[in-house]
Amino acid sequence: MHSLSIVIPAYNEAATIENTVEEVLATVRQRGMDFEIIVVNDGSTDRTGEIARALIKRIPQIRLVEHFPSRHYGGALKAGFSAASKELVAFFPADKQFVFSDIDRMLALISEADIVSGYRANRQDPIVRRINAMGWNAVVWLLFGRLCRDIDCGFKLFRREILDRVKLVTDWAPIDTELLAGAKARGYRIAEVEVTHLARTAGKATGSNFKVIVMAFRDLPRFRFRLYRELCPERQAKKRTGIREEGKRKIF
Repeated sequence: MHSLSIVIPAYNEAATIENTVEEVLATVRQRGMDFEIIVVNDGSTDRTGEIARALIKRIPQIRLVEHFPSRHYGGALKAGFSAASKELVAFFPADKQFVFSDIDRMLALISEADIVSGYRANRQDPIVRRINAMGWNAVVWLLFGRLCRDIDCGFKLFRREILDRVKLVTDWAPIDTELLAGAKARGYRIAEVEVTHLARTAGKATGSNFKVIVMAFRDLPRFRFRLYRELCPERQAKKRTGIREEGKRKIF
């Protein structure tokens, strides 16, 4: 059975963080897994950190990573990934918009893939966020080709070894694109699975924040250029040693 690190990024999620951790904990305990839960308190100004510290006292498998001020979504995930020690890494938001038992669908596919990306088949976000997501997905497809149908779904599972080859840089929304595009360009396999999506009942989403959008569109073309530069030496080395790249999808 695989071992699993679950990274839970949280920014001002005092109303939901305890229930989220309890849900994750119950799910993995029922399945008898070797696991750790890494809560990343991303500079919260409410009681998120206080609640997480209280959970540590009674749940030994929880680890808390905190930083101030906020490093934003990408920075929070990178901090959690750096702390992960298990064979597989899942990231799962603290906002109670997903159901962690859907991890079973992802684990069922991990033997034939290196990343399993969830997609929200019945997305419960407001119409403005859904329109923004359609535009963002279109830009990602234009720059990198098709990676998956729901690039920014916050529920994914991947092999930790990918982090040894794929460098994550952005602190903003394009971190999902960095992970998937960087992995696919190096021959890793991506699978997709439907996950349950629920309407947010507490807290505040940051994805439609103007600054978040601006920084995301700034970082995306920078990443494309950086990925091209990173892959050029690898390709040249393979040509020199006669290694063929059959079956690997080309992005550039």
